Amino acid sequence: MTARQSAYRACSIKRPRRFREDIVAIKKAIKEVLADDHPQTVRQVFYRLVARGVIEKTEQQYQGTVIRLLTDMRLSGAVPFDHIIDSSRITHETQTFDNLVDAAEETASFYRRSALRESDVYIEIWCEKEALAGIIYDAASYYDVPVVVSKGMPSLTQLHTSFVNIYRAAEAGKESYLYQFGDHDPTGALIPQVIEDRMRWFCERADCQMPTVERYAITEEQIEEFGLPTRPTKRAGNSHAKNFKGRSVELDALPSTELRRLVINCIEMHIPSATVETLRAAEESEREILQKLARRAAKEVSRPERAP
Repeated sequence: MTARQSAYRACSIKRPRRFREDIVAIKKAIKEVLADDHPQTVRQVFYRLVARGVIEKTEQQYQGTVIRLLTDMRLSGAVPFDHIIDSSRITHETQTFDNLVDAAEETASFYRRSALRESDVYIEIWCEKEALAGIIYDAASYYDVPVVVSKGMPSLTQLHTSFVNIYRAAEAGKESYLYQFGDHDPTGALIPQVIEDRMRWFCERADCQMPTVERYAITEEQIEEFGLPTRPTKRAGNSHAKNFKGRSVELDALPSTELRRLVINCIEMHIPSATVETLRAAEESEREILQKLARRAAKEVSRPERAP
């Protein structure tokens, strides 16, 4: 067995050993990909390398090369930890404060008004992939638009929660828009239809205006525009694949920059950025008032009590 044919393990997947210059080239490409756009998920980095022709599009290359090298590079400091995002693993913790002053100052620093609440419409961004939710939220949060993560096909409870928000918006005289981002595959193509059908069922029984449901990514036009890498569609044992034609593409294949741009585009059809900028300027003035109150509270707390 030659040096190239010898094998070692990574995530229980065997792969041929690469020459040192190959590893150097891949690491260089990883740094370039993340320098251009971060944060990204590990799988997004994988697709960027595939698009560059640096590695082959196989699960073996994803697990045995990209995951392994990104682990080594982060641990060595070659890649900053905050350049990689993983929204699928969340830490739940209680926010606490040492005293009332700290709480007041924290409130002042994070105070903001809702651009969505003050707009003429209600909007939700639906994301099929939990791992990409953080990247989508980075763009949507500026406009205070919620991101709903379905993790595949949405649950009935999740759909009903969305309907309640739509119903409340309708009572306030607002139209609602749901924009869905997901894989171009049998399940991903079916999700917006399921959302629309269930919303129609809820709205008809509540005599509520039906929301507009639109699949915003990934579309066949976007696949062609960005030259996204495809994979064979899984059809065996997949009842959703009956009416799906062609090859599949994961949402992760879309560059983070373009993903954020698409999120902003669909929101700004209803909430112009200029409107949000005006709101943020008003916030800053109101935040200063809160900070003054926080400082006044600090003085009151630190003032020694007078003897009776």
